[in-house]
Amino acid sequence: MPAEEINAERPVDQKEQGEQAEQGEQAEQGEQQDLTVRDPVSAPDAKGRPRRVTRRFPLFTRDTARPEGGGRAAAGDAPAPARQWPVLLVVGLVGVGLLITGLDVFRWGLVLIGAALLIGAVLRWFVLDVGMLAVRSRFTDVVTYGVLGTAIVVLSLMAQPDPRLHIPFLNDLLHFTVSG
Repeated sequence: MPAEEINAERPVDQKEQGEQAEQGEQAEQGEQQDLTVRDPVSAPDAKGRPRRVTRRFPLFTRDTARPEGGGRAAAGDAPAPARQWPVLLVVGLVGVGLLITGLDVFRWGLVLIGAALLIGAVLRWFVLDVGMLAVRSRFTDVVTYGVLGTAIVVLSLMAQPDPRLHIPFLNDLLHFTVSG
């Protein structure tokens, strides 16, 4: 039997435990003086490289990663509106759509809002640097803008009275949920 297993089987009295704890603390203090810790949640491993000792996020983040394509859409010396033209285009179209909706032409105002989101999806897909239009990864932004834009356009074209688009299974689903 190895010595470690023998020591594990025999009972240890309190005096020996205290001595072992003191020796362990002294050894840890000696190691801590030699190694440097880069941030509060990393500690060095056996080779001196920092490693995470906890899965919790740090209390203070020093930097965040920009989404892909989150750079300026124009040169840095251009005025702010020119640098953020993609998001201004989408927000402007949404604003015009809300204005049209507020003037009691709700269907075409909502179609314009949905189209603005679809234009945002197209811009996010094809333009490399779209400024603040980039919120998440490129794929996630395109899918989010595309699905929401399509849903708004389809639902606004199906709205009563006088729907412009007829999708039979959606009518059946609506009648089932309302009358059931």
